[in-house]
Parts: sequence; C-alpha cells; structure tokens
Amino acid sequence: MTEVTGTANDAVAEGSKSQQAYAAVTARIVDGTYPPGHRLVLAAIAQDLGVSVVPVREAIRRLEAEGLVTFQRNVGATVAGIDPTEYLYTMQTLSLVEGAATALSAPFIGAGDVARARSVNEEMRACLEHFDPVRFTRLNQDFHAILFEHCPNPHILDLVHRGWNRLASLRSSTFRFVPGRARDSVAEHEALLRLIEEGADADTVERAARSHRSATLDAYLAHAQDSRA
Repeated sequence: MTEVTGTANDAVAEGSKSQQAYAAVTARIVDGTYPPGHRLVLAAIAQDLGVSVVPVREAIRRLEAEGLVTFQRNVGATVAGIDPTEYLYTMQTLSLVEGAATALSAPFIGAGDVARARSVNEEMRACLEHFDPVRFTRLNQDFHAILFEHCPNPHILDLVHRGWNRLASLRSSTFRFVPGRARDSVAEHEALLRLIEEGADADTVERAARSHRSATLDAYLAHAQDSRA
C-alpha cells in the first residue's frame, strides 16, 4: 500500500516539474531570451532549472506540439520562427477566438475590471510619446487579458493563450513596423471599453474585438506589401 502511494506521489512530483519546465521555457521564448532558431539544449535547461532532463524533455515535446518548437535531425530542438503566412493564419484565428472570449467575458466584467483596463490603456497612451514597441505590446496583452479573463469557456481561453504565445517572438516588433497603428489601437481600446460599460450585446462586442485585431493584421500586411514593392 505504501509502495503505491509513493509511486503516485512520484508521478505527481514529476508532473509538477514538467509543468515548471514548460512554464519556464515558454516564458523565455515569449520574452525573447530564447529567440527564433535558438537551440534548446535539454541538459543545460535542466541544470538551470534544477530538475532532471525527463521533465524538460516532456515540456519540449509539448511546446513542439503547440508549434513553438521544431525538431531537426542532427540539430535537435530549436525555437520556431514565424513566417508571414503563419502570422496571417495565426492572427486570423486569434481574432476569432479572442473576439469570442471577450464577448463571453463581457457580462462578467465589473467596474473594477474596466478601471484596471482603462488604467493600462492610459499607460499605453503615455507610451506613445516616447514609443517603446516592446513595452507597448506587453501593455497591450495586459489590456486584453483583463477583458477576456472572465471567459467561462476554458477551451476558448486555451486557444487565445496559445495564439498569443505562438506570436510572441514576432509580436515584440509588430508595432515597431507599424507605429502609427499603436495610436489607433489605443483609441479602439477605449471604444471597446465603452461598449462593455454600456452593456452592448455579445455580437456587438465580438465584432468590435475582432475588427480591432483584424485592423492590426491589415496594417502589418500593408507594411509588408510596401516593403516588397
């Protein structure tokens, strides 16, 4: 009986270490510590995190399944990059799932949540004066997280978080490419908050959230097309 309990505890501990490794590696990919093309050496990561190679390997497999990591023969696991087509598809998907998450969350967003979101948006507005695209993008994610955090559908939330993670390395520079879009984004945030405050119906909130996300995609694609011309 004692043996079974010990085995179960070991399994739980191993699962916790795997989650710890997954969270740590994901964070480093998202913040650019591990840039696209960076080789992920399992032994080095394991030593850094103070765990064995086993949970790190499990974490890398999970990240590979999510598209954040690729595996190449004779090279091993590396951080995946995002090509323009992948960016297009991921942003289109994110506009759908984030719009749905925001609409489902809207009835549960209270005055305190709106105040928090508006405070973040004011920080974004102040950031426009001496524009820092990396900080602006981080604040942008904080703003949207407040609006969809009450979404009652965990599957939609999971898709939203995967989309944000998938775009992380490129999103850090998106507003650098289209800085004019940042000012429009702040204005659209305020309009979205007003809709929520006024109790707009779910379809209206979802359309506004989707249109906001699509406008960023359109601005980026227009910039890419001009760059190729």
